[in-house]
Amino acid sequence: MDIFDYARNINSEKESPLASRLRPKTLEQVVGQEHIIGKGKLLYRAIKADKISSVIFYGPPGTGKTTLAKVIANTTSAEFMQLNATVAGKKDMEGVVEKAKQTMAMNGRKTILFVDEIHRFNKGQQDYLLPFVEDGTVILIGATTENPYFEVNTALISRSIVFELQPLTEENIKTLIHRAVEDKENGMGIYNAVIDEEAVEFLAGLSNGDARTALNAVELGVLTTEPKSDGKIHITLEVAEQCIQKRALRYDKGGDNHYDTISAFIKSMRGSDPDAAVYYLAKMLYVGESVDFIARRILICAAEDVGMANPQALVVASAAADAVHKIGMPESQLILSEAVIYVATSPKSNAACNAIFSAMETVKNTVTAKVPVHLMDSHYKGASKLGHGIGYQYPHNYPNHYVKQQYLPDGLEDKKFYEPGDLGYEKEIKEYMSRYFN
Repeated sequence: MDIFDYARNINSEKESPLASRLRPKTLEQVVGQEHIIGKGKLLYRAIKADKISSVIFYGPPGTGKTTLAKVIANTTSAEFMQLNATVAGKKDMEGVVEKAKQTMAMNGRKTILFVDEIHRFNKGQQDYLLPFVEDGTVILIGATTENPYFEVNTALISRSIVFELQPLTEENIKTLIHRAVEDKENGMGIYNAVIDEEAVEFLAGLSNGDARTALNAVELGVLTTEPKSDGKIHITLEVAEQCIQKRALRYDKGGDNHYDTISAFIKSMRGSDPDAAVYYLAKMLYVGESVDFIARRILICAAEDVGMANPQALVVASAAADAVHKIGMPESQLILSEAVIYVATSPKSNAACNAIFSAMETVKNTVTAKVPVHLMDSHYKGASKLGHGIGYQYPHNYPNHYVKQQYLPDGLEDKKFYEPGDLGYEKEIKEYMSRYFN
């Protein structure tokens, strides 16, 4: 590296975004992810001992995948090289492998290759790396926002340890915000800035576990806000709103407003009001509520309140829950809106809900009832000697594939658990049952 390259690197570090400048250099500086890098955890021990093996970091944006790779780069004695799968081609990979071979041959040093967005490599590119990971030419560190079990070759997965990174907690984000404002070396501390606690709360809540979102807003606020008469730059809630282009709403994720909103959301779907349901959906999305949490509520409503009046509602809700988990925001709002409107406008019935509750109550309060003999398993040797299965009538041998016989245990023969309603598909069920089974 000549003097010009050195100067360029120094200037690049100084001018890089706040989130990049604040990136930890040691494990002790990392915030969050205690489940994998807490003291005594496997990854913590491996990094400290410089005994890292091939790993894949999987998690949402802004959770620290690249950060952990950089920490490893700063602590390892191995050669560290980096590729971004969005722009790197086979030639770049060949260059890395060739250099890794030379490094091993010349001084016995291993090479760690960090591949960001590894899921963007096609199958051929991933296959190319496999033999060099196998023989130890390179130690692979892959980072991906997509489920690696779907997007990364099975062979690479089997030779790596997958670590799933969780979205940072609001407390984690608050810690990083304060560090960003106060750090004079890598943060915004030289600007003599202070940040109001309500602005911290707002940014932490809105970031949805993505530290980069909050730090970008802090940086913009400090750089664009004039100092007050006390000589300090004040990052207020108003400034935070402007920097992130969102208005602060009263919505404490752990408080009454959260539960009131989700309650109104569910009751609006149950009450067949799609407009109100979509409004509360929008409110939750606006403040950064988890899309997985919302999807689970829609699933429950589809099962509990729509039920057999439209069994397809559960299918739609389930597909939506799966889709938002894979896609994330902002596109997930379209999927959730469709599911909410479908559930809200479906005919309603809680008959299936009442049926299982009633059956559970009967099971709980009734002496264990014996299965009728003719329904007992007759497929094992000696069953006939016990009389098991004798007298069973096979429904498909009868008109309309139905024959009247006892299914419930003795003493419960006339018990009714499921009473179909008069709306939607249940109307058809009711007509069908009354036509053939009474």
